[in-house]
Amino acid sequence: MGPRHKFRFKCKLYSMDATTISLCLSIFPWASFRRNKAGVKVNTVLDHDGYIPAFLDINNAKTHESRMAKSLSLPKGSIVTFDKGYICYSWFRMLTAKGIFFVTRLKSNAAYKLVDRRAVNRKTGVTSDHIIDVSSRGKTTRLRRIGYRDAKTGKRYEFLTNHFRLSAKTIADIYKERWQIEIFFREVKQNLHIKSFVGRSENAVLIQIYTALTVYLLLAYQKFLSKLGLSVQQLFELICLNLFGKDSLEELLNPRRRKTINTYSYSLLAMGA
Repeated sequence: MGPRHKFRFKCKLYSMDATTISLCLSIFPWASFRRNKAGVKVNTVLDHDGYIPAFLDINNAKTHESRMAKSLSLPKGSIVTFDKGYICYSWFRMLTAKGIFFVTRLKSNAAYKLVDRRAVNRKTGVTSDHIIDVSSRGKTTRLRRIGYRDAKTGKRYEFLTNHFRLSAKTIADIYKERWQIEIFFREVKQNLHIKSFVGRSENAVLIQIYTALTVYLLLAYQKFLSKLGLSVQQLFELICLNLFGKDSLEELLNPRRRKTINTYSYSLLAMGA
C-alpha cells in the first residue's frame, strides 16, 4: 500500500495548479500567448497520497486554468485545494452538487453576506469562522469563510470552503498543503531539465515534457520502494552517478546491500543534502 496524506480524514486530498514553461517566441511561434512571449502551461492535479500527479494536461499558456478545472472528474467526497486563480462560483456549485469539497482563498473584492458566526480557538491561529452567502451573477452560494493568522510570519489569510464539518484549523492546514504542488513543479523543472528543448515543433515539446514527467513518476515509485529516505532529487542524482556502474537499479536502491555499492555516491549526496 502506498503512502497516505498526513491528515486524519480518510477521503482523498488533491491540490490543483498550473505552471508555465517559457519558450522563445521566435523559435516556438505556435506557443505565443502575449505580444512578445511564448510558452506552454502544465495543468496538474496532485494526489497527496504519495504526492504524485493524478491528472496532467499541457496546452498553450494563454488557456485559462479554469477551463481544465471544469472538465475534471474527481471522486465523490474528495477535497481539492487551489489558489484564487481558479475561483468560479458556478463551478463551486457544480462541485458541491457532486459531493466534492474545495479549499481556496477568498478574493478581497468578494461580495458576501454574513449568516452565522462560529466559536474559534484563537490559540490555533484561527481568528474567525463564518457561514456566508456569496453573491455572483445574480446567484447566491452558501460557503464558509475562515480567518487565519500565521504564527511564524504574522500574515493573515481568509480561506473559503464548502466543507462545514472539518475544524477551521484543519481547513487552514489543508491550504498550507497546497505548497506540495509547488515543490512538484520545482523538482520537475530543476532536476529533469525542462529548460532546453531538442525539437521546435509542438509535438516535440510535448513529448519531451511528458517524458520528463514519466521519469518523475518512475523515480517517485522507486523512492517509495527503496525505503532509503532519499528525496526524488537525491535519487535522480544517485542514478546519474551510477549510470555506467555495474550495479543494477535493484542493488543500488537496496538498503541491505548499501555497503557493497559505491559509497562515494552516497557521500556526494550527503554533502549536497
